[in-house]
Amino acid sequence: MKALRTILFLVISNTFMTFAWYGHLKFKEFSWGKGLGLFAIILISWGLAFFEYLFQVPANEGGFKGNGGPFTLVQLKTIQEAITLIVFSVFTLVFFKTEKLAWNHALGFALIVLAVFVIFKKW
Repeated sequence: MKALRTILFLVISNTFMTFAWYGHLKFKEFSWGKGLGLFAIILISWGLAFFEYLFQVPANEGGFKGNGGPFTLVQLKTIQEAITLIVFSVFTLVFFKTEKLAWNHALGFALIVLAVFVIFKKW
């Protein structure tokens, strides 16, 4: 159950962070966002990042083996990176229709997923 909670919280936190990092690129498409300066965009992104931390910190705190969780620090980071790519891919396909994910992107992502396997494999 701790593993599932950790992964769910990492998905939620990565969703907020993806919007903080890349969502502002769509602001100009909305009437409220056309005149925003860089400082305002940074403040909005920081606001979104706050919610990312509300999920990221508990995910790592509860998921870390040293705190009774199921994952080592390296495993937590590897899971987080794989989730980041999945969330980013979905975000890109949904919100940035002009961006295309090509075969080399899929191959690179697959290699990162392979890294997850290698990290978790008991050798």
